[in-house]
Amino acid sequence: MLIAYDDLKSSLSKPALEGLMKEYLLRQIGDEGFDETSTDALEKALPQVELALKRGELVVEYSEETESVAIRHHQQVAVEL
Repeated sequence: MLIAYDDLKSSLSKPALEGLMKEYLLRQIGDEGFDETSTDALEKALPQVELALKRGELVVEYSEETESVAIRHHQQVAVEL
């Protein structure tokens, strides 16, 4: 199930949303050009991730099966119509 950015923003605390975005960035190390693990680099990248979520380039997917949530590129997610 996909979670809309507006719903995500209103239901998660700022630290929880930032944690989710940082987890996404850490999974991207070595992929897609993100290769920094420093706190400073992560903090600088957060606004870019949030903007991509707002634009729909990245989406938040909740897995009912594993009860987990993850940020993914919209092309990686099969959207049910």
